[in-house]
Amino acid sequence: MDDDTAGLASAIGRRVRQERQARGWTLDHLAEAAGVSRRMVINVEQGAVNPSVGTLLRISDALGVGLPALVEPPRPRPLEVTRRGEGAALWRSPSGGRGTLVAGTEPPDVVELWDWTLGPGDQHASEAHAAGTKELLQVQDGTITVDVAGRQVILEVGDALTVPGDVAHSYANPGTQPARFCLAVFEPGVGPRRRTGDGGA
Repeated sequence: MDDDTAGLASAIGRRVRQERQARGWTLDHLAEAAGVSRRMVINVEQGAVNPSVGTLLRISDALGVGLPALVEPPRPRPLEVTRRGEGAALWRSPSGGRGTLVAGTEPPDVVELWDWTLGPGDQHASEAHAAGTKELLQVQDGTITVDVAGRQVILEVGDALTVPGDVAHSYANPGTQPARFCLAVFEPGVGPRRRTGDGGA
């Protein structure tokens, strides 16, 4: 291999190894998923071969990253800043309640960060989300009553709770003043084969 080819092979090898290790895969796992030999995977990761396009396509498809990702150096992901007041208010109530999605990550494992305000007497009920969904919340102002599959918990300022999001659940404000809580939602394995719930809470 000439210097340019060797440099590209080395870069591809580093990227393949990085993507494999990020998934916690063994060499055998990637070889089986890609339909190539274990020796080929080792040689590719070590930059010892100039693999065919077909081999690279099989490896990139198995990793789910696409061929361009193997031949381009990894780029740092941009920071995504949501300034105060810029979140997407996806739920509102007549008494001033609001559910605002302020940040989120991309599939396949999606994490959403919400800022919720419930007006006096407000309740937000949610159907079960996709299997494996979890929600974590912490009360910042007021009192929140959480109902999870018929079991109720009352939370005061500073209290936190982990909720299985894949069962029916609701959040309510039994008080006479607005109540506020932050909510994180984790939905694993989101993708084209899976439909998610109504997005938070």
